[in-house]
Amino acid sequence: MLHIADLVVRYGAATAVDGVSLDITEGEMVALVGPNGAGKSSLVNAISGMIHPASGSIELAGRTAQVPEGRQMFPDLSVDDNLRLGAWSLGRGKRDTAAIYDVLPELVPLRKQRAGSLSGGQQQMVAIGRALMAKPDLLLIDELSLGLAPLISEKLVEHLRRINTERGTTVLLIEQEVDLAFDLCARAYVIEAGRIVASGDTAILREDPALTAAYFGGFEKRGTAQ
Repeated sequence: MLHIADLVVRYGAATAVDGVSLDITEGEMVALVGPNGAGKSSLVNAISGMIHPASGSIELAGRTAQVPEGRQMFPDLSVDDNLRLGAWSLGRGKRDTAAIYDVLPELVPLRKQRAGSLSGGQQQMVAIGRALMAKPDLLLIDELSLGLAPLISEKLVEHLRRINTERGTTVLLIEQEVDLAFDLCARAYVIEAGRIVASGDTAILREDPALTAAYFGGFEKRGTAQ
């Protein structure tokens, strides 16, 4: 589904992603974890084509959609209109939102409400639904838990499990909250200062004391209720 080889992303003289290689197989849920400034968002933005890498290669099979960091709603538009914008490239006849409400039923009573009036968790559901409207084979999710209370994040995780199981959607989760990412994904990459420093099964990574002490212990913890 996704093959990245020796990817380098630079902003002027600063290198944000430094020779990253990773692979994701169709149907997998894979996490990319690391602290603030590690290069996670730069990597996902390169995958989605929002920025151009300085060197290296990205090979994608199928359609890709991104759930951006911070949700990025159109606040004055309704939930339903925000969802429809996710299918803009598919054409007018493919903007029916009914399937999204089946996957995210909590949005049904909110469909006519202004997106800007929603809570953070509700907006994140809309952002996920908007990405799903593009009918992606690979879903890129940048910081699922940003600014959300743990219970809200756990609910979103359950929705992603269902999307992966029932729709077969491959997921790359870019996340700073290691426990959340490892609970959802069977495999992970750890990025630090733009480089992959560890990868493998999350069950093994979680139990590695050296890795935990070196990387996981320093990750910032979130938990702002919204």
